[in-house]
Amino acid sequence: MGCFRCTGKSSKKSENGNDKYSSKKNKPDDRTASDALKVSPNENVKETDVKKEVVCKDDQLALDVKGLNLIDEVTKDGKTDGKRAQSLTFDELAEATDNFRSDCFLGEGGFGKVYKGHLAKLNQDVAIKQLDRNGSQGIREFVVEVLTLGLADHPNLVKLIGFCAEGDQRLLVYEYMPLGSLENHLHELPPDRQVLDWNTRMKIAAGAAQGLEYLHDEMKPPVIYRDLKCSNILLGEGYHPKLSDFGLAKVGPIGDKTHVSTRVMGTYGYCAPDYAMTGQLTFKSDIYSFGVVLLEIITGRKAIDHTKTAREQNLVAWARPLFKDRKKFPQMVDPLLQGQYPVRGLYQALAIAAMCVQEQPNMRPVIADVVTALNYLASQKYDPQIHPIQNPRRSPSSPNVKRDDDRRQIAGNEGQRESGWKD
Repeated sequence: MGCFRCTGKSSKKSENGNDKYSSKKNKPDDRTASDALKVSPNENVKETDVKKEVVCKDDQLALDVKGLNLIDEVTKDGKTDGKRAQSLTFDELAEATDNFRSDCFLGEGGFGKVYKGHLAKLNQDVAIKQLDRNGSQGIREFVVEVLTLGLADHPNLVKLIGFCAEGDQRLLVYEYMPLGSLENHLHELPPDRQVLDWNTRMKIAAGAAQGLEYLHDEMKPPVIYRDLKCSNILLGEGYHPKLSDFGLAKVGPIGDKTHVSTRVMGTYGYCAPDYAMTGQLTFKSDIYSFGVVLLEIITGRKAIDHTKTAREQNLVAWARPLFKDRKKFPQMVDPLLQGQYPVRGLYQALAIAAMCVQEQPNMRPVIADVVTALNYLASQKYDPQIHPIQNPRRSPSSPNVKRDDDRRQIAGNEGQRESGWKD
């Protein structure tokens, strides 16, 4: 499933070993200015409001939109109905981070560096992404993020609190998600981090699907996420999942249109093969990416893992032959679960994942059906004290059995408050 032009490079890790709020552990080296979500400028900002010598921060955002020639495609009338994130001054954000002090640093990605801060006027902890002017992303992604998230309102989408657009400074301010990214809780776990139990994994999968359903079915016009992956799913208290980073989002096909033609963008391993080969972006492109994420949640494997043998490096390619034999399903489950999962629930979860990663896009389910199925699985609580524990099995043909030999405590929903970052 070669995803040409899709990115897969790892970004520099933060000083404390955590590299995500920054949206990108995989740096998007190939994002282009011609393919971002087209959004409308703020109609309330008039040219007469822009003074000759001083451009206020609200006007600067409007000028960014105008300069990028972004047309009205986010709302029917081009208005934001007052939902747009509030504008903040650079001084306010410098104060929130104690002048971007190194011990506030959380991570770094394609957009730039990310810091934890505290906004005094809101009395709220926040995560602040500062645009790297020499980075792989730019002002277009900044504008798309501001105006897309400013219109969105859903418990499974990260909240954009504000932004700063002063001179050449561009910063995004989000609610702080204390448990970090899903990726940090699935792969390369440090010894002191507990393993996600089955119930928590299904809760996260269902919540992420609900966020995607909002983008596809409830936003007007509908939006294709185009960058769904574990590092873009952030976790709050109680492992509540929220989708983040919408710089690649694009308005989906409307009316009689079946797809949007665009340059291929995204992350290698999550990119749908049909989109990679044709450049035809559809809602089913997101469904494929979600299927990869669900496989990661179930198996504990990475979408692409170059440390494994050639035939196991690509998660979907490894899983496809195993989907054909239910007797092999227990061999696919994350060994770190130590057999603590429901057999029926595992079969159903793998069936959903298999449908999502079908090669033919018309064979993949719509997101509403995925949500219904995962909500049911999430409601079926597994209790190892009551239900039988399965015999843990090693993954087939895998020379690396480290996860199988790792016996650590499995974390549940209650009482787990470990942060994804170390403050």
